[in-house]
Amino acid sequence: MQSNEQRKRIGVFCSGGDAPGMNACLRAVVRRGIAKKLNIIAIHRGFQGIFDEAFEKMTPRSVGNILQLGGTIIKTARCKKFYSIEGVLEAVTILKKHRLDGLIAIGGDGTFRGLLELKKLWDGQVIGIPGTIDNDIFGTDYTIGYDTAIDTVIQMLDRIRDTAESHERAFVVEVMGRHTGFIALKVGIGCGAEEVLIPEHTIDLETVARRVKVAQKRGKKSIIIIVAEGVSKGNIFDFCNRLTTQKGLEFQTHISILGHVQRGGSPSALDRWLATRLGAFAVDCVLKGDTGIMVGEQNLQLVKIPLEDTQKKKPIDSYAYEIIHDLAI
Repeated sequence: MQSNEQRKRIGVFCSGGDAPGMNACLRAVVRRGIAKKLNIIAIHRGFQGIFDEAFEKMTPRSVGNILQLGGTIIKTARCKKFYSIEGVLEAVTILKKHRLDGLIAIGGDGTFRGLLELKKLWDGQVIGIPGTIDNDIFGTDYTIGYDTAIDTVIQMLDRIRDTAESHERAFVVEVMGRHTGFIALKVGIGCGAEEVLIPEHTIDLETVARRVKVAQKRGKKSIIIIVAEGVSKGNIFDFCNRLTTQKGLEFQTHISILGHVQRGGSPSALDRWLATRLGAFAVDCVLKGDTGIMVGEQNLQLVKIPLEDTQKKKPIDSYAYEIIHDLAI
């Protein structure tokens, strides 16, 4: 029988922005890994934890009662040091020092870029699991945390609609999405927004203002305009001012910035399901000798995607975007 020390040692960490379901995924990696005779080593605070040598050998009890928790119990961080070749080389030295045979990283495209750089200089296995509320990772239909974030935003928007309707007002609501509009588009459909402005489509403020005015003339008592961060470019107040002062099309509005509330909270049933399947599947891929891949889900089937492909642009649902204004008449 293989001794405990001879067993393959696999590190697992979370990186980048936190997402509901990361704990469920960690739990699956740890327990599936231990069941399959692996030593699972948690690395606290992502890539930064490698440099800090913040390693913890996990047991089944280490991940007890965390399935329902938001955030990540092993913390997450962004690590500028990993952007340099010197930093990656230092990380390789540390990983060898701790005799790690592979890494499973839960995160987004930035995390996967880090894995790609590491793969060039280290012969250990590297496997990514898509964990981000933005759902912007190419190669998987859904990412861990997206469904929960959508539910959270929908609840907030329903409340805003109540106030907007009562006071007959227009609201501009900024949601997360610096580079993509997946959150904005789905919640826009889900809450019946009159406008959804996303980075994937050119925004003509005059056209938007004109549609708002037409809607008001048709008797609309409330207007909800969803704006992804990538459209407002970090200054929703300036953006809103430019929108509402279009010559001859001026209108009054209120601004609501949902911010980091979108990332928190207990993961939905769907996120717990997805996170658990992907975590366990990542361990199975380790056992098969896979490396340089991301595990994902397409059409309810578990798939393996080359890490290089995850850097491609994931297309938005063009049909959903097309029907927004027809549904808002």
